[in-house]
Amino acid sequence: MKEMSDFTKKFLAGSGQVEVFTQREFDDALAIAKAEIMAVAIETTKTAIKIEREACAELVEALAEEENEGELCTALRNAAEAIKNRLPAQRQ
Repeated sequence: MKEMSDFTKKFLAGSGQVEVFTQREFDDALAIAKAEIMAVAIETTKTAIKIEREACAELVEALAEEENEGELCTALRNAAEAIKNRLPAQRQ
């Protein structure tokens, strides 16, 4: 697609109420928007994984409490801690 001249853009924009973009300007803005959407999607996914990991750890800790003592209790507590520490940077 051929780029529009400044004259053509001004002519088509008329009274200034309509803003006209070139294909390149549109593509650049679209690329930025896509990148922002992906960044939000990635952060949302990380947060969902963190929440799920914490819930799993709490479930294993609850099972450990039911056992109260012994090797199984220790193993469950160690498993819960391992789940929480899977990605330490995500812990708060």
